[in-house]
Amino acid sequence: MTVHNQPHPGAFIRQIYLEPHQLSVRALAESLGVAPSTVTRIINGHSAISPEMALRLAKALGRSAESWLAMQHNYDLWQAKQITDLIRVKSIEFAA
Repeated sequence: MTVHNQPHPGAFIRQIYLEPHQLSVRALAESLGVAPSTVTRIINGHSAISPEMALRLAKALGRSAESWLAMQHNYDLWQAKQITDLIRVKSIEFAA
């Protein structure tokens, strides 16, 4: 099975919204009601999408808040799979 690197939601924002539409970080930040540095941290992958930010992004960009949180969740899970050592974790067998 091929494992694909899940993109950070910030990379998605940059590739789908900022670059093709020539939307600036400052313009997006203004639309979201946050500081440009907040948007910069997200698009550079240094900050996660919080539930509050998911609501803001949903209103500003048109995707659902749930889709933004799912994208963040998938990214976080992929990252965890890359670094988590499960060798010593044992399965528990339950009686049927």
